[in-house]
Amino acid sequence: MKICFIFPPLPFGWTPVAPPSLEYLAALTRRADPSIEIELISASAMPDAVDKIECDLAGISILTPTAVGGYRIAEKLRAKGIKVVFGNMHASAMPNEAKSYGDAVVIGEAESVWPQVLKDFRSGNLKPFYFGEQIPLDDLPTPLYGLLGGRRKHQFRIVSTSRGCPYNCTFCSVKPFYGPKIRFRPIEHVVRDVGAIPEKMYINGDENIWWEGHEQRATDLFNALRGSGKRWMGFASLRPILSPAGKRMLHAARESGMLTAWVGWEAMTDEGLKAYGAKGKVGEDREAAVRTIRDHGIDVSIFYILGGRDDSLDDFQKSVELCDRLGVSMHPSLVVPYPGTKLREQYGPYLYRDMGWEYYNGAYAVFEHPDPGMMPEIREELFYKTSLQVLSLRRVLKHMVRIPGRAFPHAHLISLMSQIPIQHGYKLAYKKWRNEQEELREKRGAVGIEEPSACDSKRPDAGQSG
Repeated sequence: MKICFIFPPLPFGWTPVAPPSLEYLAALTRRADPSIEIELISASAMPDAVDKIECDLAGISILTPTAVGGYRIAEKLRAKGIKVVFGNMHASAMPNEAKSYGDAVVIGEAESVWPQVLKDFRSGNLKPFYFGEQIPLDDLPTPLYGLLGGRRKHQFRIVSTSRGCPYNCTFCSVKPFYGPKIRFRPIEHVVRDVGAIPEKMYINGDENIWWEGHEQRATDLFNALRGSGKRWMGFASLRPILSPAGKRMLHAARESGMLTAWVGWEAMTDEGLKAYGAKGKVGEDREAAVRTIRDHGIDVSIFYILGGRDDSLDDFQKSVELCDRLGVSMHPSLVVPYPGTKLREQYGPYLYRDMGWEYYNGAYAVFEHPDPGMMPEIREELFYKTSLQVLSLRRVLKHMVRIPGRAFPHAHLISLMSQIPIQHGYKLAYKKWRNEQEELREKRGAVGIEEPSACDSKRPDAGQSG
């Protein structure tokens, strides 16, 4: 028996980060049945591999922006007689939709049900749905690093140390998928997995590398990782930084090899934070928290969202000003109301019904805005212009100068290597977007189409990308 695990193409092309679900699912499979032959395919790195797949069962891991690509792959495989199982966040949020393209769907976390999926497939009794439980994380296998091939090398592996999130950010899929309770892995298991990574740098893939009220656990983890000889990056919230234990925790993080904290700034204004329910996550003084991280020799990259129904045109320029004021790298995204989130419920009446999941990648406006000045094409163009401003060569170099000296040269090289390709990708995407808009205007002019109003259920520029 052979099983193939597939991660569909990413919206903006290949990245050097190995999709963590593939190597981890491979480990679960090896533990359940060592006789099964396993193949891993990251479609962005191996674009021709999908057409050559020969296996008995395919497991396709889909996020919302990759769902359409995953469904297309499933159609090809099922036409060849290969059974398909879907999993991950999008399949869990939209199980009936996923089932219509496959033979089975794993809803939620896979550990508690994956052995049963394999047994049922072998016996010819594959069920349509399997419901994973949120179990303790004290017996997770080490991912099978090294099985993932392709012409391009994956330079970063992702390590998980916890699951769950107690915060109530309306835009986030993590809490609906992993639950509100934080479940920690044993620290010695994390150290074991880090030691198994073949590269000298890795990514902590947790929703949050340190939690308010659990600063000591984070400190203990970082102290245990000091002897790994590896450097790492991770996603972090700002609130715990200014806690009484924050500085000691940051010192331990730096000593463990931490180079960069990717922090969620979320919104440009307090009103925006309140609208998203994110105030409790970021704390009272975000700028002070960022400066404190940098003072401990750790670089900071800020991720934030723009264009929400409570946001304004001014927020786009405010983010550029913040970039200059703090001297950090900035990574904007347009708001995406993912399925399964509270934000999707709130924005439900305003969603553009003609836009498929391929538009849910952070570069398209997928809902109406109450401000006539925030028409979808305006939000999208401002997104590209803002992204190119904060990723301009001048700002990238200025940021490099301000990266803490103790992080030299690794953080400096990573910053340059990550931001320049992203800037190039945005330039190409913006050019494509402008061409699409021009073609649409010419089409309307040729046939005399009247511009719809912003309150229509379809986008005023519906169909711009086919």
